[in-house]
Amino acid sequence: MSRRTAPTSPAPTTTTTTPTEGREPHAPHRYRGRIGALAAGAVPVLAFPEPGQAWLAWIALVPGLLLMQRAPSGREAAVRGWWFGAGFILAAMSWLVPSIGPGLPVLAVLLGALQSGVGYTVHRLLHPRLSARRALLALLVVPAVWVTTEYARSWPALGGPWALLGATQWRHPAILALASAGGIWLVSAAVAAVNTGVLIALTAVHRRPRAVAAGSVVLVLASGPLLFALREAPARDGAATVALVQPGIVEDPKARFEASARITAGLVGQPVDLVVWGESSTTADLDRDPAALDTLRGLAATTGAEVVAGEDARKADGRISKDAVLVSPAGVVDRYRKIRLVPFGEYIPLRPALGWIAGVSRAAGENRAPGTSFHVLPATDRAGVPLPVGALICFESAFPDMARTAARDGARVLVYQSSTSTFQRTWAPEQHVSLAAIRAAETGRPAVQGSLTGVSAAFDAQGRELARLGTGGTGGTGGTGALSVRLPLTAPGTLTWYDRIGDVVPLGALLVTAGAALVAVAGWRRSRVARRAGQPSAPAA
Repeated sequence: MSRRTAPTSPAPTTTTTTPTEGREPHAPHRYRGRIGALAAGAVPVLAFPEPGQAWLAWIALVPGLLLMQRAPSGREAAVRGWWFGAGFILAAMSWLVPSIGPGLPVLAVLLGALQSGVGYTVHRLLHPRLSARRALLALLVVPAVWVTTEYARSWPALGGPWALLGATQWRHPAILALASAGGIWLVSAAVAAVNTGVLIALTAVHRRPRAVAAGSVVLVLASGPLLFALREAPARDGAATVALVQPGIVEDPKARFEASARITAGLVGQPVDLVVWGESSTTADLDRDPAALDTLRGLAATTGAEVVAGEDARKADGRISKDAVLVSPAGVVDRYRKIRLVPFGEYIPLRPALGWIAGVSRAAGENRAPGTSFHVLPATDRAGVPLPVGALICFESAFPDMARTAARDGARVLVYQSSTSTFQRTWAPEQHVSLAAIRAAETGRPAVQGSLTGVSAAFDAQGRELARLGTGGTGGTGGTGALSVRLPLTAPGTLTWYDRIGDVVPLGALLVTAGAALVAVAGWRRSRVARRAGQPSAPAA
């Protein structure tokens, strides 16, 4: 007798996957995109000194923006923006390695994070298929977000405004005309807008967004030269001869002081109105060292010109500070103490936690004492006519607000004292001297930079280079001697638009960025509600 059995259905099979299995195929693509973004971040640096390929700035962002645009998600685009920013900081500030050593990668990661917003914005507005409306929005919002990140990075507590995108155009006064209207921020916005337009023109499928992009690029490129041609140059009133003393690389403080004095003595008989020594040209406290002060008084008397010396000395309170000291034949006339100190070079932020960096690099072993306020030094020319100068020290040339304050307070010449001996034969000296040209264009004031080493140079009120001594960069010689230059002076009381309105451009960029962020958050919430309700979400704008 046979036994009947019920047919059995095949047992269900189950597949157990690890959490990473489903994502593994995408991992190589993801990391290739991020490494590509890191490398793309170095491309814009070629537009800065020393490479100095300023034309490249107008397209240098495109490779990085393309990687952000083609990211598989907004989150990945933000990460690529972060990696792009880190690559930019690593390349732009590589010369800081002797000063901060392993602190540079940390700095790059922290500051690079600010570019995450650029990555997300590019992906959100420029993902295919692109409409004319989104192209217009991108041409406004992407530059605004870029300027916002630069403005945030420029906060002194985060290091300060070094390597801003607009600084690539320092040799082009016609483009720097934008700086006289909106500061370096407007030049950065223009460069970012052109890069955005180029990306749209290359990737848009339809004709209308390409036409919008092409028209915008032409308008932005023409805006600087058009403003330069139409506006009146800063009104001139007189001239002054300024001598910049560059003693060269002199490690011994006493020898450095003596070399500066010897070069200054060689100016006797020349019609010099003001002599400028470099930063840290004396380590004597001129209020307590009568011998050093007598030397400077004698030089002021024999040359007929007051001397702005750079004092890097321990004061009566026991702390070291850096001062610009104006000396006449009668003695110390006035002094200005440096406010914006160089992070790690002159102080270590959060020293209890980060002080170890001083042990593995040339970072400051002791924090310098900052000043409390800026004021114009009341210099006079050889005829006794007032020649007020805005004397700022080294790193302070990077800050637009300080030069603007000097102009509004009546300075007729911007004087920057510098020492780049630590960074000799790197890109730092050329990057540094370029900032004086930008400050001149912003404020409509002639500007000079007197250095111990590297480059000393002078610029007219529109940022055009008048003269220089020495060369920076990897092949720099850091020449020695005195550079005398006749500076055409701007009429007292003359103010550029930027002098008058200040940082309207970055503040406007902040508003646009905040508005775009609110719209993005609102869209995300609507999509989330629609998904919960089982409805298709609205397409991204």
